[in-house]
Amino acid sequence: MSDLSIYESFSVSVENKIAHVVLSRPEALNTMTKAFWLELPKCMQEIESSTDARVIVVSSTGKHFSAGMDLGVFTDSKAVPMNGDPGRMAENLRRVVLQLQETLTSLEAIRLPVLAAIHGGCIGGALDMVCAADSRYCTEDAYFTIKETELGMTADVGTLQRLPKLMPEGVVRELAYTGRKFSAQEAQGVGFVNALYADREALIAGVMDIAAQIAANSPLAVTGCKEMLNYSRDHSVADSLKYMATWQAGMFRPTDMVKTFQAKAQKQAPQYDDLFAVKNLFES
Repeated sequence: MSDLSIYESFSVSVENKIAHVVLSRPEALNTMTKAFWLELPKCMQEIESSTDARVIVVSSTGKHFSAGMDLGVFTDSKAVPMNGDPGRMAENLRRVVLQLQETLTSLEAIRLPVLAAIHGGCIGGALDMVCAADSRYCTEDAYFTIKETELGMTADVGTLQRLPKLMPEGVVRELAYTGRKFSAQEAQGVGFVNALYADREALIAGVMDIAAQIAANSPLAVTGCKEMLNYSRDHSVADSLKYMATWQAGMFRPTDMVKTFQAKAQKQAPQYDDLFAVKNLFES
């Protein structure tokens, strides 16, 4: 396993096959700066290609999980021109938004499960981010808000597309139209978060325990689960069943099942091989 890069927006560590990505700008409420949007996909790729991690936990520091998008991202005239031909300005802005969307989609695209451990406020763009995680857990004092509405814009990097897949659409519409806060208790009640914890320490301990359970399973089986669940969310049952059959025909091998049965017979924990690293074809 190679040394991990140093990032401006978060710290990364890997232990016991669990990668822990921690938003590390508490003095700025972990706002999502230009550096964040550049670094997150690189971080996901590095974890997948250069570590033995089988699951990722994303948590934060300070008072809030994240106060969302740093408005400096959109006031950077180099990235988003503020004058000139309206059509060209619009085309450029569309490209910027697509890039931001792809940053958060990296949590979905990575083959490893991503667990979000949320405390305090999860606001605006931060909500977009945790919607792209596989599962969400939070402290009892956590809250969420589609802040963009209150600021006079429509949320544009994932919340409105993913949240209706995670909770009742009528609730999502109310939250989007009003921009009001919804509490950890309400979020759990509609199925958005899996569990609540008393404080951040209990949250991290609890989520790490869940991550350890995931990491103990066959990584090929787990990545197959993620692939199938993501595909099934966006396709019909019939199409998803056909894809499942094709996946099983191509990817299933009895090796891990044999290891499982042998370990159970010996009353030991099974030891599975890691997945092959995902490498850039053109890397030296």
